[in-house]
Amino acid sequence: MTLLSVSRLTKSFGGLMAVNSVSFEVASDSVVGLIGPNGAGKTTVFNLITGIYRADQGEILFKDKSIVRLPTHRIISQGIARTFQTIRLFQNLSALENVLAGCHCQMKSGVIASLFHTPRQRREEKMALEEAMEALAFVGLDSSAMQLAKNLSYGKQRLLEIARALATRPSLIVLDEPAGGMNEYETWQLVALIEKMKERGITVLLIEHDMSLVMKVCENIVVLEYGSKIAEGTPDEIKTDPRVIEAYLGVEEDD
Repeated sequence: MTLLSVSRLTKSFGGLMAVNSVSFEVASDSVVGLIGPNGAGKTTVFNLITGIYRADQGEILFKDKSIVRLPTHRIISQGIARTFQTIRLFQNLSALENVLAGCHCQMKSGVIASLFHTPRQRREEKMALEEAMEALAFVGLDSSAMQLAKNLSYGKQRLLEIARALATRPSLIVLDEPAGGMNEYETWQLVALIEKMKERGITVLLIEHDMSLVMKVCENIVVLEYGSKIAEGTPDEIKTDPRVIEAYLGVEEDD
């Protein structure tokens, strides 16, 4: 079943065409890679999917419903979570408090219930605490729950961002260069984590420059260049596609 459908997505900034009529689909329970050289428009596509930018043209369907005009908080409530290319944590809060911030977007109690600490609000707080600890355990950070985010290693901060995204209970998690800055061991942990997410029924869409990671975890890969889609297929198909090879390596000009 198709979970996410992007159709003729277009976005320009002034005279620059950042995304030019891009279309692709993401099947449920799959891992899909979005790759391309620097400046290809990958993060702009992510920002359009997650409501940070508004598309000039095109459609985005999630679970067969349009989200192209929804604000970010509504998109999160529909079941899409994301991480960012640059780490965006509350550095002076604990790992647990950072993940609780993700849980709170799914809570139903309003301001009055919070002020009077009603039974419903207490139940939700208890459930949020349990879910936050479960998310930390899922990424292997339960033993670091009380550490300040700024005291965690770079790789663990990346995992903490993923835990916070998972705490929103997503059907689709969008990862923007999750392996950026990670060492070989941390990257191996990330591969295992992505596979665990898929086993749990969480669909993954990722941007990543580490091609060995992309080829290992992705079932389908979409390739962008200068804002346009130039190829789509399995890892084996993408590795041998002449348009992809040219985009990444260039071609020698004839004398």
